Amino acid sequence: MSIFVNKDTKVAVQGITGSTAMLHTKQMLEYGTKIVAGISPGKGGTTAEGILVFNTLSEAKAKTGVNVSVIYIPARFAADAIMEAVDAELDMVICITEHIPVLDMVKVKKYMQGKKTRLVGPNCPGVITPDECKIGIMPGYIHTKGHIGIVSRSGTLTYETVYQLSSNNIGQSTAVGIGGDPVPGTNFIDCLDAFNKDPDTYAVIMIGEIGGTAEEEAALWVKENMTKPVVGFIGGATAPPGKRMGHAGAIISGGKGSAAEKTKTMEECGITVAKTPAVIGDTMIEVLKKHNLYDKCKTK
Repeated sequence: MSIFVNKDTKVAVQGITGSTAMLHTKQMLEYGTKIVAGISPGKGGTTAEGILVFNTLSEAKAKTGVNVSVIYIPARFAADAIMEAVDAELDMVICITEHIPVLDMVKVKKYMQGKKTRLVGPNCPGVITPDECKIGIMPGYIHTKGHIGIVSRSGTLTYETVYQLSSNNIGQSTAVGIGGDPVPGTNFIDCLDAFNKDPDTYAVIMIGEIGGTAEEEAALWVKENMTKPVVGFIGGATAPPGKRMGHAGAIISGGKGSAAEKTKTMEECGITVAKTPAVIGDTMIEVLKKHNLYDKCKTK
């Protein structure tokens, strides 16, 4: 099994006729992702990378049965694109777009209350279930199918972690990039809960960053609910207070949100925290051996 996406997921690409969308649509198709529709208002009836383009998501859903969309649309239009996916009652919308105004995302979050659609992102690399479905911008070739779940605020740290695992013949069940913006759709707890319920996920890596309290909240949830071992890492240990580092949500303010504070809470809640990015994979291997899961997780 997996979480969120699998080989049966039917995907629509919102903004498919843009150059970035075209590039990643081609890569997703080559990976095996079942892309059934593209969305580009005014260009309905044309094709892009061999995919039929529709003017609206609701039309695409009626004709193709699409249940997940991915957004490659400029920031000023991205919030409307998310709400279009919500109106079409898709299961999930993955928003790759960065630099969406915070106020726009606050409005989107309110609009989504009580609706069925899950939002992953914005400003995220996407979601991948290895050998089944890749939705987003992650390099598919580094992933191998297996039993480690990954949830991360950082795209590049996700790739580094996946590479370390795959290089040591440790595969992944699903990797979810939740993005580094201040107002995300899906959070750590959502993913941890899904991994906890997935019988094919044996352990989880949670990669956080400075800023906010999401990691502390997730750690407390792990302590009370998680039945599987969790390895953690917090990026931004050397960041100066008051200075935003890369992601819009990665800022220490009011003495809260530091790497040290987050690491302390995670360790107190039973999460094994890797000291540097270079040893995240090795840390997971140590934890797997400790819990007698290493042989079960090896792909070779």
